[in-house]
Amino acid sequence: MDLVTAIGSADGPICVVGAGGKTTTMFALAHRRKRAIVTSTVNIPIFDREVARLDITTEPLATLDTDELQFPLGLVPDRQGRNRYQGYEPGTVDAIAQHHDGPVFVKADGARMREFKAPAENEPRIPASAAVVVPVVSVHVVGKPLTEYWVHRPERVAALTDTGIGDEITAATVATVLTAEAGGLKGVPADATVVPLLTKVDSDEHERAARAIAERTHEYADRIDIPRVVLARFDAVDTV
Repeated sequence: MDLVTAIGSADGPICVVGAGGKTTTMFALAHRRKRAIVTSTVNIPIFDREVARLDITTEPLATLDTDELQFPLGLVPDRQGRNRYQGYEPGTVDAIAQHHDGPVFVKADGARMREFKAPAENEPRIPASAAVVVPVVSVHVVGKPLTEYWVHRPERVAALTDTGIGDEITAATVATVLTAEAGGLKGVPADATVVPLLTKVDSDEHERAARAIAERTHEYADRIDIPRVVLARFDAVDTV
């Protein structure tokens, strides 16, 4: 199965959340879909080289009405310091998706380059029209200690999983967060599809860990149907 098929080919907003490969995933998808837009509802690192054209604009719908668009197209409202762009309000992304006849890929939270996370109170910022939400986790965290070195907001993961700071992260730890109302399912619209993505599956050991996470994710999910859990690596030829 290829990456686009695995995640889904919806034309509504496809939002990536979590940690361990959100932006890599978003750009990999954008380069495989026609007329793809890349944007964000939170601060996002500079990504000019990842798109054919980037417009910094507070009027993205006006950009979409021009005749010389190049895709993938990046849309952001402003810079945030030297190394980041700001994100739009979720409602603006809803408007972009309604106005555009193609997929819109959205970074909807941050993780400070960690491998795993649980969301803060003010995130994720998922547009109401989101068609697919992709909670991302790097399988490299399995077997590692629950600390800030590996995890963004480890205290929130600890609270969701009834574990302690410094305890070993297990497949059950990850699956519990992925399927928690205050974890991977937080802010997901009722009619959106949730497709967890396990990244950095780059060895037999990591594949075993990923399959254990996937099995437990299906076992623990009760509020929402999770049709599949995707295992992937992006270090060479993209493998799903």
